[in-house]
Amino acid sequence: MSDEKIAVISPLGGETIAARGAAPRPESLDGMTIGEMWNGDFKGDFTFPIIRELLAERYEGIKIVPFTEFPYSTIRGTAEHQRDIDAQMLALAKEKGCDAVIAGNGG
Repeated sequence: MSDEKIAVISPLGGETIAARGAAPRPESLDGMTIGEMWNGDFKGDFTFPIIRELLAERYEGIKIVPFTEFPYSTIRGTAEHQRDIDAQMLALAKEKGCDAVIAGNGG
């Protein structure tokens, strides 16, 4: 008998979830606290500071909670791991008083 090991990959893919609609959008971001959530892709370390500047110019009293204060949001890992990260991010956004979050920066 050989000690050789092989990897088996399921053709079924990952766990799927039902699609949900987008949350209602506020009429204005004036005076709101906005969180930035980043998955580590597409140069968020470069684009988020620019987005911050543009939001500050456009909306009075806006406060930004930078992506560095949140864990990375990622599609990697198991569905259970993703749910755990999502729960951590939601709890942290509430703790930091976020009224809304930017969950993508392009790409």
